[in-house]
Amino acid sequence: MNRYTLTILLLTCSNVFMTFAWYGHLKSMPHKPWIIAALISWGIALIEYLFQVPANRIGHNVMSVGQLKILQEVITLSIFVPFSLFYLKEKLTLDYLWAGLCLLGAVFFIFRSKLTGA
Repeated sequence: MNRYTLTILLLTCSNVFMTFAWYGHLKSMPHKPWIIAALISWGIALIEYLFQVPANRIGHNVMSVGQLKILQEVITLSIFVPFSLFYLKEKLTLDYLWAGLCLLGAVFFIFRSKLTGA
């Protein structure tokens, strides 16, 4: 499998677990003590790291660290927006659009040399 594709797939899996680890307890455990939420989140985050670390190692063979980070942020927003809308029942605002446009700009600039061949 292509290293770019594998990196994207692993980072996507990582971000699903990360999003649940960081924010899932807001809906599923709002009345539990924070320490319980933290320990459960830590367990979920361990699974996240099992995807994230290999993703970064594989991706670093074909991308710079900056490119990996921007890619991860794009994937994070792609996972977080539907999660916040459908799972947490947050309202969709134009701020999501503006954040997405800023990330598209970041993608362009960080991958510009690969896109233009320069």
